[in-house]
Amino acid sequence: MKKIVVLTGAGMSAESGLSTFRDADGLWEQYPVQKVASHEGWLADPVFVNDFYNMLRGKMLDKRPCRGHELVAELEKYYDVTVVTQNVDNLHEQAGSSKVIHLHGELMKACSSDNPDDTRYHVQLTADHYEVAPGEKAGDGSLLRPFIVFFGEAVPMITVAAEAVMEADMLIIIGTSLAVYPAAGLIRYTKPGIPIYLIDPKPVTAYGNITYIAKGASDGMAELMEKLNISE
Repeated sequence: MKKIVVLTGAGMSAESGLSTFRDADGLWEQYPVQKVASHEGWLADPVFVNDFYNMLRGKMLDKRPCRGHELVAELEKYYDVTVVTQNVDNLHEQAGSSKVIHLHGELMKACSSDNPDDTRYHVQLTADHYEVAPGEKAGDGSLLRPFIVFFGEAVPMITVAAEAVMEADMLIIIGTSLAVYPAAGLIRYTKPGIPIYLIDPKPVTAYGNITYIAKGASDGMAELMEKLNISE
């Protein structure tokens, strides 16, 4: 089966009703980045940081995949598909995608604040238990923190994502401005000449063998399925 990598950003989850971070009315307008998404912010007030992500989880619990998520999952009937997402929600998994690489972490997980990437200390949160309580500890005795890549921290899954892109026979980019690095740099790892489809209602600056579909995630994926001769 041909290999497809689908790179998704905030525009995909926005269609499911999740607030974006960077738009004019996004979360960073309401919550300063340095307070809730940096190591310095965590050290200054871990309770405030955990409360912020508890709030985000609460908002996510009733959200469901949009048609775009579902169509990405449907591609697996015809291709070997790897989803690389900048989003921290689990909507791709809910839609049925079986291989999902989360570049920026996963909202429904908590981790050790001393060893955030050590999977032995990861905690899978659930709809019945989605809040991290003040003072709650990880298995190594450190405070539990959100399993989110804070600004300034390394992106441990970027190498895995780059390897997937290097093997891809097609790249599909959905709902991202290609402004956030290192994720935006993944397009440079494609094999020469492979088709690249970029789905976004807003203009995006990108270079290469790109077919631009100026639509939202769901309508854009529906158009792409037609281009690929896949009937919904």
